[in-house]
Amino acid sequence: MVMSRSKSGRVMLLLVGGLMLAGCQTDALDDLAAFGDSAKTLNDESAVAFYKDDELVTKGKLQFQEKNYGKSYAIYKRAVDVFPQDPAAWLGFAASSDMIARFDTSDRAYAQLSRMIGGTAVYYNNIGYSHLLRGDLPGARNYFLKAYELDPTNETTARNLELMKNSVKYAQR
Repeated sequence: MVMSRSKSGRVMLLLVGGLMLAGCQTDALDDLAAFGDSAKTLNDESAVAFYKDDELVTKGKLQFQEKNYGKSYAIYKRAVDVFPQDPAAWLGFAASSDMIARFDTSDRAYAQLSRMIGGTAVYYNNIGYSHLLRGDLPGARNYFLKAYELDPTNETTARNLELMKNSVKYAQR
C-alpha cells in the first residue's frame, strides 16, 4: 500500500502532535472550572468555616445601622444558621426581615424568639415594631404597652409609644 505524500504528512503531524501532548502535564487544565475560574471556588467550605462568636452579629448590626437591610438580612440569616441558639442573631434576623417587608420570615423568627426570650420587653418591643410596619397599629400599641409595663425605663419603647401617639394625631398622607 502506497500513501500519497499529503496523507503521510498528515499522519506525521498527528503522531508528532500526539507525542507532544503525551509529554504535557494536564494539572493546569484539571484545575479549571466553568468560566475559567479555579475549581477550588466550587468547593463547599461552609462546614469548615470558622466564625468568632460575635463576628456575624457585629457585621449584621453595622449593616442594619447603615440602613443596608438586605445585607443585614443575609448576614443575620447566616448567623442564625451558624448560631441557632443566639437570641441576638434571631432579633437581628427578625428586624432585618421586617425592614425588607419579609413578614413571613420575621414571623418565623419571632416564633423562635418567643421560645428563647418571649415575655421580655425587648421581645415585645420588636414584635410591636413589626406590627407597626405592617400597618397594624392596634396590635403594635398592645405590644409596646406590654414592653413598657415590663420596663418603663426603656427609651426605645417610650419613643415607639410616642410614635404611636403622633400617628393618631396626624392624618396619614
